[in-house]
Amino acid sequence: MRERIRLWLKRLWRRPGIRISAFGSVALLVALVAPLLDRSIPDSWVDRFSREAVLPILNILASSMLAVTTFSLGIMVQAFRSAAGQATPRVYRLLMQDMTTLNVMSVFVGAFLFSLASIVMFRAEFYSESASVIVFAMTMVCIVLIVVAILRWIAHLSQLGSLHHTLTIVEQAASRPLVRLAEQPNLGARAASDSPRAPKTAKALRSPRSGYVQFISLAELNEQLEKQDVMLWVYAPPGSWVLENTPLAYVEGECDLDALLENFTLGDERTVEQDARFGLVILSEVASRALSPGVNDPGTAIDVIHRIERILWDLGQGMSVEDRDTKPKFDRVILGAVSADDLLHDGFASLMQDGCNRFDVMAQMLKAANRLSKSDWSDLAKSAEKTRDATLGLIDRRIDDPEAVKALHQKAKDT
Repeated sequence: MRERIRLWLKRLWRRPGIRISAFGSVALLVALVAPLLDRSIPDSWVDRFSREAVLPILNILASSMLAVTTFSLGIMVQAFRSAAGQATPRVYRLLMQDMTTLNVMSVFVGAFLFSLASIVMFRAEFYSESASVIVFAMTMVCIVLIVVAILRWIAHLSQLGSLHHTLTIVEQAASRPLVRLAEQPNLGARAASDSPRAPKTAKALRSPRSGYVQFISLAELNEQLEKQDVMLWVYAPPGSWVLENTPLAYVEGECDLDALLENFTLGDERTVEQDARFGLVILSEVASRALSPGVNDPGTAIDVIHRIERILWDLGQGMSVEDRDTKPKFDRVILGAVSADDLLHDGFASLMQDGCNRFDVMAQMLKAANRLSKSDWSDLAKSAEKTRDATLGLIDRRIDDPEAVKALHQKAKDT
């Protein structure tokens, strides 16, 4: 339950409405506590920073921040929809979690609410003359935050909604679970390949609903299994689609199945928290759309090939570290490993099918496969060699120009 609560809070904090509301609530709280800080204000400051000096500034902030916020919201939504249309609908949720955009919007809304609340407090004579000094100081802080936010927003708008920015966000989202995979194999559980198979007498832990397995609270799940002295085999790892009343896992021994089931989070969409393959799937979808006849943008497909290659190369570097800790932390949970074959298939299979008749795309595919075949992670190197052979097979079947086929085979040997 603890991990699910942290997951829930993390997801809430990434939602635009929640994050902006939180900043706005803090701004309102600051406006309300100002009278509590006015007892130690010197009289000379009260004369200099009276309500007549503060109210005009607050009026300007309230009117301007409302217009800026409305304009920025329209720009944000339009840019995100345009990016999702250029790339794939799956990127929209990732774009809505863009921290720069959320922080800038939060500052704008917070400044508007602070200035509006302060004006109301002044008109209602809630603030004393000495409290106006505190409000003036807070207003100066607010102005500094607004200036910084506007400068960040101007720089961010130059790339917001562009395909390059979208691909960068997707690449970062795809890299995070793979970095964790290198640092903590199998999410800390025992690998199914090194563990006994589930006995025929094992009881099925059945899904309460249809959807994707988004998250498994492995630490708490392992604690419950230790208390009840049982083993659990995960049948549906994160990213799997399950139907209602079908097995999520199998348990050996007598235990409280409902308590174990609470550690599985299901939803209508795949997420990247524990799903190491989903980010590569999104990148592959972007490349496939770029290669469609209606778009015909092989440059984007080649860019995606390089990004996937970089992600997998970095993963291979992490997987081959000599002092890497591979000891399972949750030895009561047995989970299937994410293989190099799976990752290469997710990243390149659709792209190969859609771009197999293009010389430039296939040339980059062969170069990427050859470079990955030199990875220190032996599994990745072997899978890359299989991918190169599969690419050459597609080239032989789909490209009619013998000279082009010969040139690509030569590239496969040279690179």
